[in-house]
Amino acid sequence: MKNERIESADKIIRNHIVWSMGAGLIPVPIADFFAVSAIQLDMVRQMCKLYDVDFKETEGKAVISSMTGSGLARLGARVAIKFIPGIGSVVGGVTMAVLSGASSYALGEVFKKHFETGGTFLDFDIDRLTKMYKEKFEKGKKVAEKIKREQERKQEVVEKVEYQEAAQKEQKDVISKLVKLGELKEKGILSDEEFAAMKKKLINEF
Repeated sequence: MKNERIESADKIIRNHIVWSMGAGLIPVPIADFFAVSAIQLDMVRQMCKLYDVDFKETEGKAVISSMTGSGLARLGARVAIKFIPGIGSVVGGVTMAVLSGASSYALGEVFKKHFETGGTFLDFDIDRLTKMYKEKFEKGKKVAEKIKREQERKQEVVEKVEYQEAAQKEQKDVISKLVKLGELKEKGILSDEEFAAMKKKLINEF
């Protein structure tokens, strides 16, 4: 039962890491902060439900803000990059994506550890758990980087499959058109020269 609960908690954390990384790619500075914060609050809400802990939004926001303050300061140092025209939004977004994911990982791990030991919002030791958050934040960057690479590989596979499907469809279309040309030639609608010219054009286009 405990192992199943931990697995469920890990799944919740991972999902919110991915969503946080997506929010970190938002090209508008500051907007990504609000998006990540909302995602992290939802993660805590789901963790509370999993561990049967009473969730109060006001307390949740206060605890998250207290713990992630240092992490958000690190994120803030990168936000300025997004104001650079062109390349700024791209570089800043990629950096923010990883750091946003790392922050959500660290936060999720802290709540998981706290709730696993029977803790609630009433006995939250901010100083001790903030220290744990900072330690997990460093590991979280590696976790986010790994997830980022996995997402990129999946996207490459999807693009490759889509390309192959498009190529196959195009090939079928060419074959269908060649068959149609053959039928027109057989019926005498196309001369040998016209058939040869149109066939060559189709093959060259393919």
